[in-house]
Amino acid sequence: MDLRLTPDLIEIRERSRRFCDEWLIPFENETEEAGSLPAESYGRIRTAVLDANLNAMNMPVEYGGQGFSILQQVVALEQLGRATNALWACVWRPAQVLEHCTPAQRKRFLEPECRGERRYAYAITEPNAGSDVSRLETGARRVEGGWSISGEKWFVTDADIADYLIVVAEADGFGQTCFLVDSDAAGVRETRRPRYMHTFAFEHPEYVFEDCFVPDDQVLGAPGQGNDLSKDWFTDERLMIAARCIGGAERALETALAYAQERVQFGGPIIDNQGVSFPLADCAVEIAATRALTYQVAWECGTGIDRKTIHAKASQVKLYASEMAGRVVDRCVQVLGGRGYMRENPCERLYRDLRVDRIWEGTSEIQRMVIVNELRKRGPGALTAWPE
Repeated sequence: MDLRLTPDLIEIRERSRRFCDEWLIPFENETEEAGSLPAESYGRIRTAVLDANLNAMNMPVEYGGQGFSILQQVVALEQLGRATNALWACVWRPAQVLEHCTPAQRKRFLEPECRGERRYAYAITEPNAGSDVSRLETGARRVEGGWSISGEKWFVTDADIADYLIVVAEADGFGQTCFLVDSDAAGVRETRRPRYMHTFAFEHPEYVFEDCFVPDDQVLGAPGQGNDLSKDWFTDERLMIAARCIGGAERALETALAYAQERVQFGGPIIDNQGVSFPLADCAVEIAATRALTYQVAWECGTGIDRKTIHAKASQVKLYASEMAGRVVDRCVQVLGGRGYMRENPCERLYRDLRVDRIWEGTSEIQRMVIVNELRKRGPGALTAWPE
């Protein structure tokens, strides 16, 4: 059994790492100081993404994407995740559910996004509906020629640079449905941009929809298919979160290790002290274990594995990776001491950046619920056995 990376995976890994080093990390301090990534800088990075052939890596070549497999995407996102301030978001990946676009929708939304001319934001969370999406209150009522949407959405990540939203609403007589809504459509109003613990390149605005008309030809998939599409989106995003957590944790370890080898106290480098070296050893073990699990599940995605099982496995990966990254970065900040508490240090930024990975796209507690549900239905082997 050969577990080595193939030449194409190695090429993707190295290309993504170079891009991160040359086009993302140099913009970290600017983003931190400005509070978000300035538009001019984003424009430069966007051009570089196209030049590096990293745009729309998750979409088929015929739509203008790179046609990467899930494993190839994980390998790429792991390297991009080394950047702080969520600058990895500059390398756009259209929502996986956009593969359900009609030909007309594909021309209008997906293909321009693959070229970097449009950006989406997923609008699902509400003031009273977070982990429990059955409590969605945003409604879509039937009107002549389409639907009228009214409601409120929170935490609409990247919506400040998006020009259209994928809005999940309760459609009369059908249930949860996804709608493609232009950000400047009548009845769409941004209400505020809250400040968060992290300083990300892009924002998470809140929106109100007031009798926003959406024609029938902007329903994504079929009416009533919204819950299934959202589950597919969550599965995809959870795997990518895991990949970025590996990259972020490894950057923290690299930073802390270099410091521990250079910093001299009490007559020698501090890495000579087990109180410093043992936590770094634990970091290395946890990163390696997380990478093995993440790569395994990403590979399984290409084997035709049952959709419900891969949904649970993605929860397994996201849970372990996000919790791991928190532990690793916390240890690294401690090794760095006061320097690790300075915002100019990548470990300090990662400490704030990675905390959200235990919350968004399903909290750690929600991931455990999904995992336990799979255990009850199919037993431990479905989640713990090596693929045959």
